[in-house]
Amino acid sequence: MTPVATSTRTLSTLPDTLRFGRVLGSLLTAGDLVILSGSLGAGKTALTKGIAVGMGVSGLVTSPTFVLARVHAAGAGGVSLVHVDAYRLAGSVELDDLDLDTDLTAAAVVVEWGEGVAERLSQTRLTIALERLPDDSRMARIEAAGSEWERRLPVLLAG
Repeated sequence: MTPVATSTRTLSTLPDTLRFGRVLGSLLTAGDLVILSGSLGAGKTALTKGIAVGMGVSGLVTSPTFVLARVHAAGAGGVSLVHVDAYRLAGSVELDDLDLDTDLTAAAVVVEWGEGVAERLSQTRLTIALERLPDDSRMARIEAAGSEWERRLPVLLAG
């Protein structure tokens, strides 16, 4: 069983969400899997926009709802970002059709709506569940699976 470390983080404003994403993006390397969950409007795409900035990838980051996956080219010396929206997928069989396990060797992969579907792609992963609170802030529940993410989690939380 993969070791798991958990934590929570309050993201009071959109700039806080983007900043948290930038720090996370700066920590990502090829082979990393990040799974985002939360209701509509919880901040999954906003967090992914911050991740993209932190990674230095090119291209406008929008929700890939209708195309299912977008690849954002790597910046100088970085890795590409594969941004997936699993909302419309009927399960792991359709996820297999996207060949994300191949992308995991050369890119960092962020899967929105991936909880319960994308975990099988890697035993080492970061899962972030975003909850929109009544005051419009967000609560991020973070689960780091695997020793590599356990090592990076304190850096993420300090940023």
